[in-house]
Amino acid sequence: MHSSVPPVVMSIAASDPTCGAGLQADLLTLAAHGCQPTTVVTALTVQDTVGVEEVLPLDADWVSSQARALLEDMPVAAFKLGLLGSVEAISAVAEVLSDYPETPVVFDPVLASGRGDAFADEDAVEAMIELILPHTDILTPNSLEARRLAQELGPATASLPECARRLIEAGSRYVLVTGTHEPDASVVNTLYGSHGPVQSCRWQRLAGSFHGSGCTLASAIAANLAWGQTIPDAVRAAQEYTWQSLAAGFRPGMGQHIPNRLWMSAFRPTDTTAGVEYACLG
Repeated sequence: MHSSVPPVVMSIAASDPTCGAGLQADLLTLAAHGCQPTTVVTALTVQDTVGVEEVLPLDADWVSSQARALLEDMPVAAFKLGLLGSVEAISAVAEVLSDYPETPVVFDPVLASGRGDAFADEDAVEAMIELILPHTDILTPNSLEARRLAQELGPATASLPECARRLIEAGSRYVLVTGTHEPDASVVNTLYGSHGPVQSCRWQRLAGSFHGSGCTLASAIAANLAWGQTIPDAVRAAQEYTWQSLAAGFRPGMGQHIPNRLWMSAFRPTDTTAGVEYACLG
């Protein structure tokens, strides 16, 4: 590959017409990190910033064909997975990943929308755990998703370290549990590895509700991995980028705020970094 060609990152996720989440959020984030995005559509949605009205999963063969056509043409430096649409699509994606075991996989397990619209039933959750986690280098659930996934692997538990342990035992190399939904005054995101916590970052909690924050974080991690960073470094840098995107976010409609993933451009709002306090340990 010529040195002037940016790293290619493949996003496998659903389309979001608001561009607040899904493939469009991934594309903006990857482009902001200097990567070349490629996209594999798993589902079409009817939604706005308030919530999701309809989801139309694509046929699994279409999902697989999109991915394989791109992979045969371009060297992909990282995969980012989001909403996969159906059990059949989950199986198809797992088959694709199995052919590229050296390429890092970042999996954002989208189980519901910000409003609470369910995206994954019991069978889909089981398929994610059984088929996708063994290929996953870093799983990025929020605390609600971590507890929901962990319920498939043992008794219900409120302990996030225990959730992470189960998910790592199920196959994921690392698990980053984000704390936006926890009651703490600050947002604490913790990266777990096979031997327990690796890194814990504490961020100033922002007012408002955001659409696509998880997509932004996972895509930023994938971009950093594509550029050759280690997982702890990629996670730390991605959190800073995501926090700044949220701090510079805006509310274009009647629902949630949307992160400004291009906050580093000439059009970024001013003073988004004033008074920022955060600390990462590990």
